[in-house]
Amino acid sequence: MKKIRLTKEEKKIENSLLAGEYQKVTRKLLDGVSKALAARKKDYIMTIRLSSTDIQRIKSKAKRLGVRYQSFISEILHQIAR
Repeated sequence: MKKIRLTKEEKKIENSLLAGEYQKVTRKLLDGVSKALAARKKDYIMTIRLSSTDIQRIKSKAKRLGVRYQSFISEILHQIAR
């Protein structure tokens, strides 16, 4: 049988699972998460022009938040669209 080598992150997850650190999720919560993810599905490509100053500020804010700048822009647009 071939031995599988786990990454450090996978080993950490496995150890947490074996230690009982994860909890079961109700079907209702799982369905809610699935619906939320489906609502965030990106199915349209858009091209816009921005000033280099604006894009640098956006990139800086996204970096402070620890997200990619394109995801940050997408989230801002999503909030405005609601």
